[in-house]
Amino acid sequence: MNPTNFAKYLTDFLSVYLTAQKNVSKNTIYSYRDTFKLLLKYCQEVKGIAIERISIYLLTAELIKDFLNWLEHERKCSISTRNQRLASIHSFFRYIQGEEPAGIYHFQKVISISIKKAEKKVLEHLLPGVMKMILEQPDKNSPKGRRDLTLLSVLYDTGARVQELIDIKVIDVTLDSPPVISLTGKGNKVRRVPLMKNTVTLLQKYLSENDLNKQWKNQYPLFTNNQHNKLTKEGIAYILDKYVKMTSAKSQIVPKRISPHVLRHSKAMHLLQAGVNLIYIRDFLGHVDLKTTELYARTDTETKRKAIENAYPDIITGQLPDWSKDKELLTWLSELK
Repeated sequence: MNPTNFAKYLTDFLSVYLTAQKNVSKNTIYSYRDTFKLLLKYCQEVKGIAIERISIYLLTAELIKDFLNWLEHERKCSISTRNQRLASIHSFFRYIQGEEPAGIYHFQKVISISIKKAEKKVLEHLLPGVMKMILEQPDKNSPKGRRDLTLLSVLYDTGARVQELIDIKVIDVTLDSPPVISLTGKGNKVRRVPLMKNTVTLLQKYLSENDLNKQWKNQYPLFTNNQHNKLTKEGIAYILDKYVKMTSAKSQIVPKRISPHVLRHSKAMHLLQAGVNLIYIRDFLGHVDLKTTELYARTDTETKRKAIENAYPDIITGQLPDWSKDKELLTWLSELK
């Protein structure tokens, strides 16, 4: 059996177009790959279409819409995940409309499928006191506890995405003045993030204890598991979850479950509340668009309240008169009928 046009275009899209022409990160490629793995699974298991018989013309707008509904209702994916999968499909069809102009009308019907509006959620973040409580939980007397404390401190202090933390190598850490960590974010964009002195101290001890100061270990991952391999997203989530549970058992104000990304949100909110300009926070977090960073300003009701109080400090007073001593008012009230 000859390969289908879908097989050819998908292979070229994932292995040539995204890497050589678009220069996207490997994580973006993994995301696109996972989208099409799910689409193939849907075609095979739900529609009864053998994978080797799928062509680009068989992937109609109606089939794609059905696939998106299957993701949402059968696999219980969130609307944001559904929209992410649709964005991957849109990108693929934009690519093939340039490769096969004869099918441009068919392709554009798929591209015209709109994203689904989702309810905007308030960004979850932690109070500084809660963050401090979590960082107090690791056992400083054990190597694993010291690793976990250093890992969580770096995750919070840098505002790193989880994958960015996983990808940090020893060479990316500079502890000389000024101390910084280089993070590789979306689109392989590198940014240098400053470190606070307490995190620097933890890193200095961690590197020394684990013998990572050697020149030939520059390319080693900064944080590893028991098998000395790079940690996974699941591994980091497990580490954080362990200490969150320990903290929530001691205090009711601590949520029982916190995702690693909440630490990134928390750092951004704490910077904003400290008066750091949104432009600097954007660069610190590695956002492309300032509109993304502005979400933190819209979420930070405490900063809004303080700003309003500072703007109008004396208009409304908390000192209310004692009406029971106003004889004229009391006489007037007694005469009401």
